[in-house]
Amino acid sequence: MPRRLTGPLFGILLPLQASFSRGATLNLQDIFSADGPLAKTIAGYRFRPQQIEMAERIEAAIQANQVLVAEAGTGTGKTFAYLAPALLSGGKVIIATGTKTLQDQLFNRDLPAMRDALGIPATIALLKGRANYVCPYHLERAQSEGRFLSREEAGHIRTIARFAKATRTGDKAELAAVPEDSGAWPQATSTRENCLGQDCPHHKACFVIAARREAMEADIVVVNHHLFFADVMLRSDGLGELLPACNTVIFDEAHQLSEVAGLFFGEAVGTAQLIELARDTRLESIAGAKDYLPLPEACRTLEKAAKDFRLAFHREGLRLSEAQWQDHPNGIEALKTLEAELAELTRHLDTQADRSEGLGNCAMRAHDLALRIKRWLHPPVRAAEDEEGDSFIKWAEVTHYSVTLNLTPLSIANIFQRQMEGHPRAWIFTSATLAVGSSFDHYCGELGLKEADTGLWGSPFDYENCAMFYVPPQMPDPNSPFYHEAVLEAAWPVIRAAGGRAFVLCTSLRAMRRIHELLKERLERDKLDCPLMLQGEGSKTELLDRFRFLGNAILVASQSFWEGVDVRGEALSLVVIDKLPFAPPDDPVLSARIEHLKRQGRNAFYEYQLPRAVISMKQGAGRLIRDETDRGVLMVCDPRLVEKPYGKRIWKSLPAMRRTREIGDVEAFFKR
Repeated sequence: MPRRLTGPLFGILLPLQASFSRGATLNLQDIFSADGPLAKTIAGYRFRPQQIEMAERIEAAIQANQVLVAEAGTGTGKTFAYLAPALLSGGKVIIATGTKTLQDQLFNRDLPAMRDALGIPATIALLKGRANYVCPYHLERAQSEGRFLSREEAGHIRTIARFAKATRTGDKAELAAVPEDSGAWPQATSTRENCLGQDCPHHKACFVIAARREAMEADIVVVNHHLFFADVMLRSDGLGELLPACNTVIFDEAHQLSEVAGLFFGEAVGTAQLIELARDTRLESIAGAKDYLPLPEACRTLEKAAKDFRLAFHREGLRLSEAQWQDHPNGIEALKTLEAELAELTRHLDTQADRSEGLGNCAMRAHDLALRIKRWLHPPVRAAEDEEGDSFIKWAEVTHYSVTLNLTPLSIANIFQRQMEGHPRAWIFTSATLAVGSSFDHYCGELGLKEADTGLWGSPFDYENCAMFYVPPQMPDPNSPFYHEAVLEAAWPVIRAAGGRAFVLCTSLRAMRRIHELLKERLERDKLDCPLMLQGEGSKTELLDRFRFLGNAILVASQSFWEGVDVRGEALSLVVIDKLPFAPPDDPVLSARIEHLKRQGRNAFYEYQLPRAVISMKQGAGRLIRDETDRGVLMVCDPRLVEKPYGKRIWKSLPAMRRTREIGDVEAFFKR
């Protein structure tokens, strides 16, 4: 069963001495004024009343060690609104972001700019997960083994080796010459499972340890959500706490927290981990136990069993509940075989574990994975229904390459609340999308923030004049068999009027592929000269750079482009959304939570499904207007937005754009 967490998030917090003092002459009104230090030092800075109000609320929460949940619309300047009070506080601050992109932006641009503008000598540190840092041990092993899938991969390893000798941080983001998705990186970095910890011969040269040391000494530490929650869970890696004790925690992109927390407060074991264990063990056996032939044979057998387990399912994209799992007898049998082969490998590893640090580490990993499979196969009796924070949902996910067995908390509210208890500390949660209308009940309920203060600041952009919200008439039911064709027919005149320059955001991969196919046919038939792009044809960064450069492209994408994407200017003037983003009701995690709410006599749709759809919708709509000079049209094809009573709750949560159902209004908008 996943570990039950009971202590405060970072253990016992020792009293901290402020390493710098709050400027006696600095206050937020002066800092954010039209002639203040930000206006004088930061290009393009503009005075925004919402920004000052938000900063003042954050400052008050930090001083009083309170919890604040703050939504700030696009253009409010929420980053500076929390950075200023964080720097002025004089205490230790951890800023956790949802993406590495924002993490790098904060560390490399925003924090230094704010620090320099205020003249505060605060030290800052960037801390990422270990997979982002070159590992000298695994890099050396990769070079000596020379087992590469291609000549290009071998060249990448050599480039990484040269980089490792010259870099101070070891952060792979600094090495643009090797693509992020290169197969060389997994061989040159470590994971939690294969890190040797203090037993590593390169322990003193470890970039991860150096980054942690800097974080311990810094005043402001920038991490991401995954690393933050990893610190909660990883207490036994021999390297101490990942993150230092602090006075303030600020979560940016906080709308993602419940999903990330669910991953870490639950438990998962998958075929990818088992295959990695088999391959690592085989390499370690070559180095440390060449004479013990049964070990590499056991590795080959386990790897085959893991692949056979995946092949037992004839489809990808499956998310199976505990009940649905029983309908796959081939999968059940394949898992039994996999468990037996893992036990066999573990038996051999136990006899050789003392021969090297690497083999000893592999033995520990094998025991841990075996225990996780056992817990998944034979979970303990569920807790009482009223103890929802300690109940777990058992489900399996089948992707193109792997099968993952998951235990996910029914609710993270109780678990997360326990992590916030202990030493007084300020907790700030901020994003552009946290509220449903003006209510934060759903968000606070998910995280157990029972006594949180809340603040809501709308965007300063003039949406009434710079944007239009279009819902086409006479659309069929979204579940009809020809809905994708109807989306194309409705969107085509709008795409023509916009001259391309569009994101077409879909709620499923199937819809994305079909709409892309239809668009391709229509572009060729009507000879509209607009480049057509599809999510997956390149990395997200590559696609966005190309989209911006082309200026009139159409990008068809799914969920990963609904948020965290910033395209300013005329290159993006139209956002088309195919359906309201309701999660599929047969999703095992969603259906379990719905059933739990129903048993309590609550309305699962209005309390859970609708709020989540609203927040997701706000994210998608937020791609359109990213700057005060942007103009564009948001088109939502789903007729439920105007035909169902709950549709009003959705569009009232969106920015106040001028609404229309007439294609003529849209065409006139683009002619202006």
